[in-house]
Amino acid sequence: MRKIFFYLIAGSLVAGACNSSNTGKTGGQETAAAATADSVKGTPVIAFDEMVHNFGNVTEGEKVEYDFKFTNTGDRDLLITDATSSCGCTVPDWPKEPIKPGQSSYMKVVFNSAGKEGYTEKEIIIRANTKPEQVQGPKIQCTILKQK
Repeated sequence: MRKIFFYLIAGSLVAGACNSSNTGKTGGQETAAAATADSVKGTPVIAFDEMVHNFGNVTEGEKVEYDFKFTNTGDRDLLITDATSSCGCTVPDWPKEPIKPGQSSYMKVVFNSAGKEGYTEKEIIIRANTKPEQVQGPKIQCTILKQK
C-alpha cells in the first residue's frame, strides 16, 4: 500500500512539473507573438481622389491613359504589391516604393481600345499591405466609336 501511495505522489509531481514547463513555454511564445504584433502597429489605407474617370468618346484602336492620384491616409507605410484589371486591354502602373503616411502618389492606367466597340468600364483591383489585402481601386469608362 505504501508503494502505491509513493508512486501516486511521484507521478503527480512529475505530471505537474511537465505541465508547468509547457505552460511557461506557451506563455513565452504568446508574449513574443504579442510583442511582435505590437511592434508592427498601424495600418496603411489607400484613398483615391477620384474613383472613376470617364474618357468620353474614344476612337477604336486609340490608347488613352489617366493618372489616378491617391494618398496613404493610414498610419503605416503603404506598399502596393500588385494591381490588375478585369481585361488585358487595361494596364495599371503603380509606384514600387513605399508611400509614407500622409504622402500621395499616382497610379497610371492605360487603356487600349483596339478591337472594342461601344460602352466599356474596367476596374482595377489592388493588392497591398492594407486590411483587407485586396482593395477595389479606381475604374475607367468610355464609349468606343468604330473607325470610319
